[in-house]
Amino acid sequence: MSRVGKRPVVIPQGVQLNMQDQVLSVKGPKGELNRRLNGEVEVTIEDDRIVVKRRNDSKRLRALHGLTRTLIANMVEGVTNGFTKSLDLVGVGYRASKSGNNLVLAVGYSHPVEIVPPEGVEIEVPNPTLIVVRGYDKEAVGQTAADIRAVRPPEPYQGKGIRYTGERVRRKAGKAGKK
Repeated sequence: MSRVGKRPVVIPQGVQLNMQDQVLSVKGPKGELNRRLNGEVEVTIEDDRIVVKRRNDSKRLRALHGLTRTLIANMVEGVTNGFTKSLDLVGVGYRASKSGNNLVLAVGYSHPVEIVPPEGVEIEVPNPTLIVVRGYDKEAVGQTAADIRAVRPPEPYQGKGIRYTGERVRRKAGKAGKK
C-alpha cells in the first residue's frame, strides 16, 4: 500500500468539493481549481475528508495512487492557504520592477525582459533584487517561477543570475593562469 496514497486528505472549513464525471472541483477562499482524475483510481468524499483507493496492485496504479492523493492535497492546500516561491537576483545592475501587473527584468541584456503572469498568479517585487510569486495553483506558481529563472539562470563561474531563494549554486574554478 502506498504510504502517501493511504492517508486521507482532510477538508478544512470553508472548502467546497464537487466530483462529477471524474472531474474534481475544489472551491475555497483563494480561488477555484478543477482537475480531471484518472478513472482507474477511486476518489470518495466522506464527511470532512477525501479517501483515494486503487482497484488493484498493478505497478501503474500504485504510482497513480500516491500521485492522485498528492494532487488533491495540493488543490485543497492551494485554495485555503496558497503557494509562494521567491527568487533572488544576483549580479551588478540586475534588478526587477513591476509595470502594471507585469514583471520587468533588467538582467544584463540590451533590453528589459517583460514577463506576463498567468491568471491566478501574482508577482510581487518587495525590493529590486527579490521577486515573490504567489498563487493558489501550485503548478502555475512553480512554472511561473521557473520561467522567470530561465531568463537568466545562475552561472557557475561568477554566480550571477536569477535563483530560487535558498538555492545553492555550485561554483567552478576559473581559468588557471600561466606559470
